[in-house]
Amino acid sequence: MSDKQTVLEAIQRMPDTASLEQIRDQLLLLQSLREGWADSEAGRVIPHEEIKKRFAAWASH
Repeated sequence: MSDKQTVLEAIQRMPDTASLEQIRDQLLLLQSLREGWADSEAGRVIPHEEIKKRFAAWASH
């Protein structure tokens, strides 16, 4: 599905009362999800256990 079609479908699912800010937020979410999926597919991820260790170290400072 093209990016344009994805955007059109996302907007169509929103209520008619959706504000421009809500529409923008939805589009930013879609962009972030696509980027995250691409990173995951390319192996650019950090294992969950490593994130837990990093967060624990960060939280203890």
